[in-house]
Amino acid sequence: MGGIFHAFIYQPLYNILIFLYDIIPGGDFGVSIILITLFLRSLLIPIYRKQIDSQRKLQEIQPKIKEIQKKTAGNKEQQAKELMELYKTEKTNPFSGCLPLVIQLVFLIAIYRILFNISSSGLTVDSQQLYSFVSDPGNINQFFIYFVDLTKPNVFIAFLAAAAQFFQTKMLMAKSSTTKKQANNEPDIAQMMNKQMLFLGPALTFFIGIKFAAGLSLYWLTSTLFMLIQQIYIQKKVAKH
Repeated sequence: MGGIFHAFIYQPLYNILIFLYDIIPGGDFGVSIILITLFLRSLLIPIYRKQIDSQRKLQEIQPKIKEIQKKTAGNKEQQAKELMELYKTEKTNPFSGCLPLVIQLVFLIAIYRILFNISSSGLTVDSQQLYSFVSDPGNINQFFIYFVDLTKPNVFIAFLAAAAQFFQTKMLMAKSSTTKKQANNEPDIAQMMNKQMLFLGPALTFFIGIKFAAGLSLYWLTSTLFMLIQQIYIQKKVAKH
């Protein structure tokens, strides 16, 4: 499994990052990270669009879901069976949102390993990882816009990444109704979890950002801003139909 990850994820991203670093005037490693992030997010656009469509569909069938939950409250097996039948009938998948998150996590791990390996090797490129058509730049300039050291934690970039994630999550929640009471007067569990993630997600992002290399936070910040713009575009497009 490690060999597959290295050959099909780590090494291609390593080469793309170094290639971008080679062709960018001034050799700004931060700009290279931003560009590779935009490239990766562009590849995920079709998957993300399906995720948005699936989430919208799930919101539309929430009344039916709650009706099944109420009717089968004492029989979890029957409840699961009827819910799966509903999802099949409505042609939606409650787990479709997991795939973009898994892919994003894989890319995040790969970017982290690249930054860690370059930093631990004295900011030099491992020529053995490069394809024949990618030139070796030698030493890497680890500074973004001349003063942000991407190999060390940076509180400001970590804060921006956390703030961007907060607004992105809030925008996703804006389409949902506020927490409602179910028939048994208990709060909607799904919406309670969403509200918790509104704060827990950004808090975790900030904590990771102040512990790891700033290049990782820059990657996450760029990715989140891309998704924010993408969400605004998709929601406006959907609203017109």
